[in-house]
Amino acid sequence: MAAVDWFASEVAAPAPARRPRPKPQSVPRARRRAQGVRLTGGILWISAFAVLLAGVVALNVAVLRVNMNVNDLSKQQADLQAQNQALSSRLSSAGSSIRIEQAARRLGLVPAPATDTSYVDLGGG
Repeated sequence: MAAVDWFASEVAAPAPARRPRPKPQSVPRARRRAQGVRLTGGILWISAFAVLLAGVVALNVAVLRVNMNVNDLSKQQADLQAQNQALSSRLSSAGSSIRIEQAARRLGLVPAPATDTSYVDLGGG
């Protein structure tokens, strides 16, 4: 920055002022219209991207919910398979011949002797 000598007797003449060139009126209007179109186009693009982003988020939420339901159903399936295996085990132990013989003896039944066993011919061949 230049220093100013306030006590100097000579003062420099100011530089001649430049006159601004007049601009045609049609150019600013065209620029304003172009800026308006650009602004509107930008808003439309931003809106389109926002809608697409919202769609992607909604799709991800839907997939997450479906995955949670699938996970719950697989847990339920595993529990039901375990219950089926337990019931199958109980059924096989309840149908064993030793258990049936023990239950029959408690009721007072005795096995039939092998000599008293006979077969009935039903006439089929």
